[in-house]
Amino acid sequence: MLEFLPEPMREPTVLAIPFFVTLLAIEWFAAAKLEHDEHEPTGDGAAEAEAVRRPGQAPPGAYDSRDARSSVSMGLVSIATSTFWKFLGLLLYSALFAYVAPWQFPASEWYTWVIAFAGVDFLFYWSHRVSHRVRLVWATHQAHHSSEYFNFATALRQKWNISAAVLMWIPLPLLGVPPALVFAAYSLNLIYQFWIHTERIGTLWAPFEFVFNTPSHHRVHHGCDPEYLDRNYGGVFIVWDRMFGTFTPEIRRPRYGLTTPVDTYNILRLQTHEYAAIARDVRGASSWRARLGYVFGPPGWTPHDLALPVTPEPPGTTTTVTDSTARASAE
Repeated sequence: MLEFLPEPMREPTVLAIPFFVTLLAIEWFAAAKLEHDEHEPTGDGAAEAEAVRRPGQAPPGAYDSRDARSSVSMGLVSIATSTFWKFLGLLLYSALFAYVAPWQFPASEWYTWVIAFAGVDFLFYWSHRVSHRVRLVWATHQAHHSSEYFNFATALRQKWNISAAVLMWIPLPLLGVPPALVFAAYSLNLIYQFWIHTERIGTLWAPFEFVFNTPSHHRVHHGCDPEYLDRNYGGVFIVWDRMFGTFTPEIRRPRYGLTTPVDTYNILRLQTHEYAAIARDVRGASSWRARLGYVFGPPGWTPHDLALPVTPEPPGTTTTVTDSTARASAE
């Protein structure tokens, strides 16, 4: 199925591992070297204007060896688990592409790659947004937000269950995009997102910041501050957030992690604790409506929300998440 692809394109994320490791090592070394120094803002954006640490907040760009080991370990396991989900997706996509799609785009044409890349990123935005607003899907994603550090190791803290994303990509093979290109585009999307997990890069050239996801935008996404929760869902392009009203600029350095920390470095617990919390809430619920709310409502949902009047929020506002299972913000 992948024979038409050049050999280096068959699994881009695996081939990018040396690049990931090199950048991680450089940043980790720089963090250790500069740990004793006061952080000096170097950019010209609002994020650099306020670099003062709040009490209990780690230094900018800092590393904790236990936290970093957990992140890297989760990334290694995710390679195997993602392979399983991609295999199931490939079977489904191949059937849709061969028997249901009204036409089939040629895999060798440049425009097919453009459609695949843009389509994957557009659907990534919506999949990412759903994963922050539906608790069952959030349970798969929250591990990525569980670190209180923001560095290249955090980029490797990947979820083990990508089933929601696989389902979200179904429109692409239905529209005639070759299944192999869907997965290749997703791999390239993940590779791009690695470099935006850093505090060592300030704001970039304004036109680039307007179109693309950048470290400044993604720091907001990982912030657990009320004003940053559930913002900046984009993968490669931040224009989706600008179009659909979920964009927020970085106005000060975020506090990273879940709104209530998990306080563990055990990678199995980091990946599964939210599923356990959902099960506890469902068991203790007094009605089916409450049970469904705990599973399919947003993180932090409680039966009390059923009695609250529904009032539209002004544009640009964000709901504060207070439940012990809610997390940082956002791929």
